[in-house]
Amino acid sequence: MADDGDQQQINNTVEEPLNLTKLKLQGRLHAYDQHLNMILGDVEETLTTIEIDEETYEEMYKSTKWNIPMLFVQGDGVVLVAPPLRVG
Repeated sequence: MADDGDQQQINNTVEEPLNLTKLKLQGRLHAYDQHLNMILGDVEETLTTIEIDEETYEEMYKSTKWNIPMLFVQGDGVVLVAPPLRVG
């Protein structure tokens, strides 16, 4: 069981529900099923990591992006599905 100091540290790092999401996929939905397994095409994957500067102890956010032509996503790991934003 975590003591109060550990619990306070955990609460400070997660300020909003989507702060837990560090991996983002954007792509064209080709197929899905009742378990939310999905096949995506033209996928852009964004991985965000937090690094601590050893001298200043400052948090630095680093995003790495790459493209994947076709990707299978297992539904167990899906947190949020949203349509693209419409501009206009």
